[in-house]
Amino acid sequence: MKNILFFLLAPLLSFAAIDLGVDNFLKENHFEALKGKKIGLITNQTGVDKNLNTTLSRLKGKKLDLVALFAPEHGFNGLAYAAEKIEQEKESSGIPIHSLHGKTRRPSEDMLKGIDVLIYDIQDIGVRSYTYATTLFYAMEEAAKRGIEVIVLDRPNPINGILVDGPMLEEKWRSFIGYINIPYCHGMTIGEMALFFNEEYKVGCKLKVVTMTGWKREMSFKDTGLYWVPPSPQIPEADTPLYYASTGLLGELSSVSIGVGYTLPFKVVGAPWIKAKDFASKLNAQKLPGVHFIPFYFRPFFGLHKGDDCEGVMVMLTNAQTYKPVSVQYLIIGMLKSLYPKKMDVKTISANSKNLFCKANGNEKIFSVLEQEKYAAWKMIEMHKEEREAFLTKRQKYLLY
Repeated sequence: MKNILFFLLAPLLSFAAIDLGVDNFLKENHFEALKGKKIGLITNQTGVDKNLNTTLSRLKGKKLDLVALFAPEHGFNGLAYAAEKIEQEKESSGIPIHSLHGKTRRPSEDMLKGIDVLIYDIQDIGVRSYTYATTLFYAMEEAAKRGIEVIVLDRPNPINGILVDGPMLEEKWRSFIGYINIPYCHGMTIGEMALFFNEEYKVGCKLKVVTMTGWKREMSFKDTGLYWVPPSPQIPEADTPLYYASTGLLGELSSVSIGVGYTLPFKVVGAPWIKAKDFASKLNAQKLPGVHFIPFYFRPFFGLHKGDDCEGVMVMLTNAQTYKPVSVQYLIIGMLKSLYPKKMDVKTISANSKNLFCKANGNEKIFSVLEQEKYAAWKMIEMHKEEREAFLTKRQKYLLY
């Protein structure tokens, strides 16, 4: 009986181990200074406290004067698909919900009219190309122009706060899917990134980050004991961000399915023209640490190769301490080119796919290596190694944990 009770209560016992930024914001009475001020809240379905109460409801409970809500990509409730434009909505109590992924991606003069404070509470996924961080950076820039304070309620980096991998971002390729020069996997929380951005880019925003308690840098999201609320339709599970970083760039080439449209988004790679066993064998022979590839067969329900019988691999993490997600996907991309050069001839892809691939990577050099080199994988993996080392030093003063 005791064992059964422990099994039932264990999630709840671990659940309370970490206080999120929103929990500490309310517990430590930060909100008292906001009495009488007009407040805008940038949030979505991930804006919840550790007990799954929405940040919106918690702030309403403190009788704060919430005059506007702002929703990022995927909308206020996370319903919309990637890149889908969203129009303005209204919350059930009548508060306007301004879309920051519709006619504008920046809060406009009209949206910010009369607002004294912007509060940001959204779960990021720890990967530079995910747009929620850029939404915060745009809001900080617009707030700085108007003397509006920004409060960031911090949340875990779900991959962890240690893993740093992938290329840096070049100014030429700065965009909504990559706005600051950090590695593709940066190992920072959203609050730490806000501090980094505010100082390194001389934004001059009046910024406050409300920290978590109990979170440690080595924690993945599963280690936190918190419940995962999917931040977008294709990030359903707590470990999906790690796999997003392992195949998402490949997806921009529009040549193979990366499981988007199947039950394992970002965890599988396949196409009708791949030979699963040979592909898995060749990948495993490269002995990349922390990963094993198993032959996998699937049929996407929608998206690329919809209804087609696909062969490929499922990416299996075997050692979280040595696993490097961007290195994994560069190995996959390079191996696809080596084994199937006609199918993976990047010279034939559309200008739009090339543009998205370069923006997501943050530079054009990766594309050039893939285009010009017969065996591209290891050259892509080594790209920006020295720059990553310099970043680790630079980011140190912004780390809160």
